[in-house]
Amino acid sequence: MTGFLENAERIFETAAQGEPASGDLAILIGQDGNIRMLMGSDWPLDSLRAQHSAIAAYRVSRNGSQVRVDGNSRTGSCVLQSEPVSSVARRLLADPWHSQLRDPRFS
Repeated sequence: MTGFLENAERIFETAAQGEPASGDLAILIGQDGNIRMLMGSDWPLDSLRAQHSAIAAYRVSRNGSQVRVDGNSRTGSCVLQSEPVSSVARRLLADPWHSQLRDPRFS
């Protein structure tokens, strides 16, 4: 399953760096290692994988600046999803560790 998860991470990193695209993209990895990409497919990943005799299927979805990658293989599944910047900032500001970093000059 390691190769499956590594591929999901690579797909996620590439999608996160790219320009926002319209529609979903399905990526299928064939038993022979060939890659097939399908735009706008609304089929469930397990059905796509079975239909194309693929060993793994991934779906890249975008919602504004957020990216999500769903993966499906014979042995498992995964979801990788980015967080909105506002959620990250809110969590960092609520972290008690950061409150200990206050500059004493401003106390």
